[in-house]
Amino acid sequence: MPKPVPRHPRTPGGDPLRRVDKPLVSLTGMVLNNGSDQPHTLGVKRKPPWLRAKVPGGEGYTKLKGILDEHRLHTVCEEAGCPNMGECWARGVATIMILGDTCTRACGFCNVKTGRPPVLDKDEPRRVADSLRLMHQGAGLKHIVITSVNRDELPDGGAGIWAETIVRSKDACPGMSIEVLIPDFEGNEAALQMVIDAEPHIINHNIECVSRMYPAVRPSAKYARSIELLRRVKAQGRVAKTGIMVGIGERDEEVLELMDQVLEGTSKHDGPDAGDPCDILTIGQYLQPSRNHLPIDRWVTPEQFKVYEEEGLKRGFKVVVSGPLVRSSYHADHQADVLSTIEAERARRGRG
Repeated sequence: MPKPVPRHPRTPGGDPLRRVDKPLVSLTGMVLNNGSDQPHTLGVKRKPPWLRAKVPGGEGYTKLKGILDEHRLHTVCEEAGCPNMGECWARGVATIMILGDTCTRACGFCNVKTGRPPVLDKDEPRRVADSLRLMHQGAGLKHIVITSVNRDELPDGGAGIWAETIVRSKDACPGMSIEVLIPDFEGNEAALQMVIDAEPHIINHNIECVSRMYPAVRPSAKYARSIELLRRVKAQGRVAKTGIMVGIGERDEEVLELMDQVLEGTSKHDGPDAGDPCDILTIGQYLQPSRNHLPIDRWVTPEQFKVYEEEGLKRGFKVVVSGPLVRSSYHADHQADVLSTIEAERARRGRG
């Protein structure tokens, strides 16, 4: 009887794993978060002179911070390390972040912590409304931006909490306009409808970057899905807003292409204002939050930001705010005022 052949015959010369010599070059330290003694990280570029933000401080800043801390509210200003926090808080304007401070996604640009969020806080809408009443009455707040982390583990993506927060806040502050910066709800149309039905004054969903950069910048999102969300907002006669970062790997011509794609994609509807596209666009410089985030590709000059603004308005956006330190909620109250003036003028001309 022939001798059976082993299933995994021994390699001539013995077990190769026992004969591996010490490598001449180790790549271990070149893997991000590898856990080695000296992990390799991406260096943060030195900022140019036009990127200088004011240090937080002042009476308005202190008063607003006290209210937020007392009511255990999270702000994207703090979580994302916004460079305009000092200026905005001193003016009595803030962006409140609901649904906790832990995101279920890990975008390459974002400084908000990621992981599995804690138990859903169902009392949050009441606390948010109460705190907004204090800020509205005590600090003269007239416009608030509400945003959230992604809560993909929830069946509705947190839309129920979103809707209740909007309704309660409107009841608590009838003289204040409310802008919401929402996630994509993974394309859940019913979840988005809950937010639309709550009737915030402005619905913002940031596209963040050009489509080519999505695999690195927003791996859990879809470019077309974000445009579709904005289209659905416009189809129901609401004000739609979006924002992008530059300096993260895009080219100038791709930014212009994005403008055209957003305007064309969001105009395909037969809503109350049939064919009316996305209203507001914000463009700002990407700032690398830490060495473990995507590196900065380039510093976009103030002159180029001015070109973006001019091109956006020429192409069809009603309001374009473009600058190195611009974020989607930067001077959001002023953006709302400008849009209201434009809409009032359009209505007057229509009656004429």
